[in-house]
Amino acid sequence: MKDSRTRQSSGYKLMKMIRQRPTIIQDPSNGKCLAEFSGKIEFEDVTFSYPSRPDVIILRDFTISFPAGKTTAVVGGSGSGKSTIVSLIERFYDPNQGQILLDNVDIKTLQLRWLRDQIGLVNQEPALFATTIAENILYANPDATLIEVEAAASAANAHKFITLLPNGYNTQVGERGVQLSGGQKQRIAIARAMLKNPKILLLDEATSALDAGSESIVQEALEHLMVGRTSLVVAHRFSTIRNVDSIAVIQQGQVVETGTHDELISKSGAFASLCRFQEMTGNHDYPNPSTRHTCSPQLSHSLATKSISHHSSSLSFSYNSGANGRIEIVSNVKTERKSPTPQGYFCRLLKLNAPEWPYSIMGAVGSILCGFVSPTISIALSSMVGVFYYSNHASMERKTKEYVILFLGTGLYTVVAYIIQHYFFNIMGENLATRVRRMMLAGGTQLEFVAACLATDAADVKSTISERISFILQNMTSLLTSFIVAFIVDWRVSLLTLATFPLLVLAYLAQKLSLKGFAGDIAKTHAKTSMIAGEGVSNIRTVAAFNAQDKILSLFCHELHVPQLRSLSRSQMSGILFGLSQLTLYCSNALFFWFGAQLIRKGVSTFSEVIQVIVILLMAAITIDADDPDAEPVDSVHGEIELCHVDFSYPSRPDVLVFNDFNLKIQAGQSQALVGESGSGKSSIIALIERFYDPSAGTVMIDGKDIKRLNLKSLRLKIGLVSQEPALFAATIFDNIAYGKDGATEAEVIEAARVANVHAFISGLPEGYKTPVGERGVQISGGQKQRIAIARAVLKDPAILLLDEATSAVDAESESVLQEALERLMRGRTTVLVAHRLSTIRGVDSIAVIQDGRIVEQGSHSELVSRHEGAYCKLLELQRHHI
Repeated sequence: MKDSRTRQSSGYKLMKMIRQRPTIIQDPSNGKCLAEFSGKIEFEDVTFSYPSRPDVIILRDFTISFPAGKTTAVVGGSGSGKSTIVSLIERFYDPNQGQILLDNVDIKTLQLRWLRDQIGLVNQEPALFATTIAENILYANPDATLIEVEAAASAANAHKFITLLPNGYNTQVGERGVQLSGGQKQRIAIARAMLKNPKILLLDEATSALDAGSESIVQEALEHLMVGRTSLVVAHRFSTIRNVDSIAVIQQGQVVETGTHDELISKSGAFASLCRFQEMTGNHDYPNPSTRHTCSPQLSHSLATKSISHHSSSLSFSYNSGANGRIEIVSNVKTERKSPTPQGYFCRLLKLNAPEWPYSIMGAVGSILCGFVSPTISIALSSMVGVFYYSNHASMERKTKEYVILFLGTGLYTVVAYIIQHYFFNIMGENLATRVRRMMLAGGTQLEFVAACLATDAADVKSTISERISFILQNMTSLLTSFIVAFIVDWRVSLLTLATFPLLVLAYLAQKLSLKGFAGDIAKTHAKTSMIAGEGVSNIRTVAAFNAQDKILSLFCHELHVPQLRSLSRSQMSGILFGLSQLTLYCSNALFFWFGAQLIRKGVSTFSEVIQVIVILLMAAITIDADDPDAEPVDSVHGEIELCHVDFSYPSRPDVLVFNDFNLKIQAGQSQALVGESGSGKSSIIALIERFYDPSAGTVMIDGKDIKRLNLKSLRLKIGLVSQEPALFAATIFDNIAYGKDGATEAEVIEAARVANVHAFISGLPEGYKTPVGERGVQISGGQKQRIAIARAVLKDPAILLLDEATSAVDAESESVLQEALERLMRGRTTVLVAHRLSTIRGVDSIAVIQDGRIVEQGSHSELVSRHEGAYCKLLELQRHHI
């Protein structure tokens, strides 16, 4: 009945979801296709608000035209509505009022699949799937050849680094592309858009994650790609839009200025003001023009040929997965180490549950008390049968009343015993499940896979302890008591039963083992399918933009198909074993009754004794059912960081060496910038400091202590991290900021938001700090997400601050204010900055240039600028051409 109610509830939710009718339908029979079109796009009096926040108007009476075959840039502050324009063109949403026209045809009247086939999209946060590089590029055009894939990758400046990987285009990128650096992911996303060869091209900060060298090459490739296409470029970095045909400045959902770059500069209006902000942060202390040098061939080659770099995409933990989809825990367990047996796992779980030993004692007492229930009921039931053969009705009535009272008393006793058993063992199980969930989150795991594990496997762990121990104790007590009573009543029948008992147990275990293996296959299949479904949902915009729904569904069905075929043979085997176990049981019953009848006929035993033994033993048979604690806590951190002779490669790809004998020392309270090409290993340093991974050799020390010997939780409480791709949770803005500090007050959260230049934006929302941000922050813009992540780090008030391209997603005006806030935050703290935009690191104490996993140059900005032939100077000069 319980299972039936659970399934009924789940079925209701599923059917309710299935019956929901989407407002935007992808139906081949719904809408028309244009035989020919030029690509002109027009917004006419468009008013729009997101369905989740209908009272917040993003665009109001918005009118703009994107000429066919021309490139139009859209600029403005974070949250002004730039990315919303892209979403409306892709028809991720429809406007509340007004029309969006393609060649004077309302796009609502066009077939949705055909429309999206004409559009190429590269988002600010590139979405890759947990498959090979080639498969990710082929999402744009499944029928493309390998030559076409390589041509697209070459155009996006990705071919060289891909071919240097051990498996080339067959390299697994991991969950959400975690095996690649941000720049490498972005270049693969650009290659995917290039392979589509679209008539309309939408670039939402497509080069934001690239270093200066890669950006120059990719930008040139994009400019070639944009020729003859209707292109819309959403940009924060104005160096990427200098050559576009037209620029539109958006403020508060309105177009306030349009024109070419030179026209808008001459007007000294909103665009010129934004440019001045960007120039203030990006055009000082560059080498004298007389000392400019072009990039050397060696440097140019190295820009695209680095080994894979990885970095976390979350605030306090990162995920990593191997090609086979198995979980890899952060602690670097040797690959040759044998996996523990199931018994070993059970013992390890018992050790994890050790703090709850008082509860286990009380739970064990409850289980033993429950074990007496079955023998008691068996004795009463078998004796009751004998009462009905009494010839004296008065005696029969008296005995019947006695047994009724016994049954009622046993019932009350059962209630108390089961409450004791389940209450204390459930406390044990819940505490263990919580502990295991924390360990899973602390480990490096696949994002969608860990979601399924947190929901199911952790609960299975709970049942393993709470149910298994109580089950064993209860049934062992029941079995032992039953045999003792049975031998006292009639040892002959008991001996025969004991002789056949192993057959019953073996038949039952055979059936259970078969079902267990069958269920195991189902569980593995569901974990894989859940991962595919979760990946498709989390990347739904990319899936929709590339019309990849059928591909995701095909992968989903494929993962179910093989186990479905295997389940047919497994179910037949389970049926046979179940039938054999039942046959054994019934044959044993027949043998018992025959032997008992012989004993009664010979007068050796009475009818009551035989019935008692058989009932007691049969009921007994039916009840059988098949950190290192010594780590040093971190109370305070001075802030000195040192990486000594570090060798490191990611567990999922041990043959790709990221660092070899790497050394870096950062003085306490100083700021250290890390610069270099995408994939050079910058973000790997942050991952090692946060101890998302341990080095293969060498040590990472904080205040002279090996961080392996420090308590991990207390260590991370002293470290603040802001990643390139900000991670927000599906909660309110207040909750997302408050994650930075346990027990944070409202005043502290608001002050942190002020420092991060996000308070004004939050206060302007109808619900203010109580506004939900949606799954992964989907309800707010990239720049707003980044500022909330920075506010979270501000609130944490860490001794060590790690900034991985913390200002990459904000507009020029916000960046200037935010950069000033970050500089205030950095004072007195040990700060490690990973930067592509070199203008953001002029004031740091030390800059390290990293190439091929080693430091090739180190010093202050002025020292490195004075070395005209140095690697830093060349990177700076390369970036100067694009500011």
